[in-house]
Amino acid sequence: MTSTNEQLITENKELKLRLAEAEDALAAIRGGEADAIIVPGRDGEQVYSLSSAETPYRTFVEEMDEGAVTLSAEGLIIYCNQRFAELVNEPIERVIGTYFQRFINPDNTAGFDKLLKRRGHKVNNVLTISLVNSLFLKLSFHLLPSYLQGENCILVATDITEIKREEKKLLELSKLLEQKLGIIQQLRMRLIEKKIDSDVEIRKLKGANKKLAEKNAGHKQAEKELRLKLKKKKRTI
Repeated sequence: MTSTNEQLITENKELKLRLAEAEDALAAIRGGEADAIIVPGRDGEQVYSLSSAETPYRTFVEEMDEGAVTLSAEGLIIYCNQRFAELVNEPIERVIGTYFQRFINPDNTAGFDKLLKRRGHKVNNVLTISLVNSLFLKLSFHLLPSYLQGENCILVATDITEIKREEKKLLELSKLLEQKLGIIQQLRMRLIEKKIDSDVEIRKLKGANKKLAEKNAGHKQAEKELRLKLKKKKRTI
């Protein structure tokens, strides 16, 4: 192998290495992992900061406890934080570039689309939805900050699954109490009816007893009168 071939192989390896480093640097810049880049120049190497007005905003979004998503006007997910990826149980790289609607329960997509269209209006931009993974989210639509103007919007998603579960338990308990109350009311009505019937029977018995007492008194009076008559007859004999 000639020295020229060896030199070409060495240069090829160096070019591949530099290409790999450049691709890694671009990936870091795109992913927001690099704060600055070093560029060689006539006066030596110069440092260019990648920080901008977006940097503190993005840092805040990444640290949020709620899920945060940047949506296009059609619902395409342009960006999401780690928390939202956890809520939908998918890696970020599979979430970004897909439509938000694919995570929503089909029964809730119409309401989501309607609110997405009017996101810029001064109306109630809050919606509760259920996801296909059975989680419940409270969604809040917000316009992008002034330095990030565009048709896109920020969607903040709060997990309210536990609240919904408690609401369901309370609803079931309320229904059970209503059923028990209905049974108690039925039993009360039956008792009232029985009491009314027993009162009627008691009045009947009292009336019958009164009549018997009156008859008994009449019999005693008749017996008394008969005895007096017998006494009178004995005297006359």
